[in-house]
Amino acid sequence: MAIPKKGARPIAVDGAVYRWRIRRKPTYCQGNSWTPLTFAVETTERPGRVLLVTLPCSRPDVWLGERTMTVRPALVAAVIRTALERGWDPRQAGSAFTLDLDENDLADLMGGQSPSYEVPFMQR
Repeated sequence: MAIPKKGARPIAVDGAVYRWRIRRKPTYCQGNSWTPLTFAVETTERPGRVLLVTLPCSRPDVWLGERTMTVRPALVAAVIRTALERGWDPRQAGSAFTLDLDENDLADLMGGQSPSYEVPFMQR
């Protein structure tokens, strides 16, 4: 399984080049905040196993104003390093490698700083 190149953003981590992508439109379950924000990562050279990352918050474009966060390249790079440490081999063929992150994992990835969440309907 490969992720579409259109809309994917490149990122270099420790000398390797990857691309990552968040789904353009939410699924029905994501729009209702029933399922969390996810994104996919794969290597650009000879893609193999895709990394699917689940974050402990909703998408920014949910219909019901739940808490959300911005996915920045620094977070994606930290997630890639963590996945590699946990056994993800991006060149190996096979089904997707899933990485479910919780609040503590996010804090560790962000250098001990707790993640800052936003609630879209409260922004002015």
